[in-house]
Amino acid sequence: MKDNLLNHSLIIARYGEIGLKSPRVRGRFERQLKSNIKTAFECKIKISQGRIYIHPKNFDEALIKLKRIFGIVSFSPAIHTKTSYEDIENDLGKYTEKLIGENLISSKTKFAVRCRRVGDHNFSSQEMAGFAGSIVRKKIDAPVDLSNPNIKIFLEVREDETYIFHEKIKGPGGLPLGSQGRLVALISSGIDSPVAAYLMMKRGCVITAIHFDNDPFAGPKVTENFKELINKLNEYSYGFPIRTKIVKYGDYLEKCKDNAPEKLTCVLCKSGMYKLASEVAKKENALGIVDGSSVGQVASQTLHNILATRANAEFPILSPLIGLDKIEIEKISRKIGTFPISEINDGGCSAVPRYPETKAELSRVNDALELINQEVEIRKAVEKLY
Repeated sequence: MKDNLLNHSLIIARYGEIGLKSPRVRGRFERQLKSNIKTAFECKIKISQGRIYIHPKNFDEALIKLKRIFGIVSFSPAIHTKTSYEDIENDLGKYTEKLIGENLISSKTKFAVRCRRVGDHNFSSQEMAGFAGSIVRKKIDAPVDLSNPNIKIFLEVREDETYIFHEKIKGPGGLPLGSQGRLVALISSGIDSPVAAYLMMKRGCVITAIHFDNDPFAGPKVTENFKELINKLNEYSYGFPIRTKIVKYGDYLEKCKDNAPEKLTCVLCKSGMYKLASEVAKKENALGIVDGSSVGQVASQTLHNILATRANAEFPILSPLIGLDKIEIEKISRKIGTFPISEINDGGCSAVPRYPETKAELSRVNDALELINQEVEIRKAVEKLY
């Protein structure tokens, strides 16, 4: 990669809200983040004063994977020097020559130097920025533009160590995976549920994914797509690979269609999913259930039906997409790479009635649950988990 030609010696990574935690919690989160990074790629790490100093064995691998490690807000490939005018002039001069050689700066490139200091020094941040700017100008007669530069050169002066870099690469942010406990995620082959799982992973939650195989009402492509989606989500799951559970759900669906009012099929289906997910949550020591519900998007997600399907839930049900529209959800899906998989036509579910209920009354739903003997049917389905 082009960056490695600049002879970067380390990567400086930054976190965001972790720094707002109490010292005890912050330390725990830092340790978890450090562990997740070391799981992702081979490296040496030091965390100091809100910065993570990473010395990777393979720079290219590190630059790719750091974009997918939750808790990291941004990171910068950097060079390291001592905090003295002589060392900074020498190493910044060489760094500028490399930038010129890589066509990242020319005599027409507007540039600015930003300096940030920690510690006691015989110069201010502004004075060091001016000094550094003069070094760049000695190497190439480029115009200084502090307001709208084409390239920024950064100096981080930390006590007697100084770090030089020219870019800040965006990370996913959030909290370190594994810092918030486990959730059971209902994941289909569609667009919404993988995004919901991703967003809870971003908040530090470890995921057990449960998928409902609706055969004969859905074809094998649905389950194949689910497995591909899990592979994609696992690219963000360093340290805590996603556990998967697949359940044969067709018999339960058939019971719903044959023994209850057809209009309630989707409501009874979703109610059963929450019931079954609760059983999995108990076995997985999970603290809740997550799904891809968005108010009003499909029949089972009207407010009346959300109430009816969740009324008997044994665990908290988290729906991070609840207020997002389809366009917003698709945008996230494209960003994280699940959209191309989710948009593959899997044939859908043939159990969906022509006119599904959109305003279910809880009393009618409870009567229907008795008609299908849900508790017994869910126990049967749990035995078909694999």
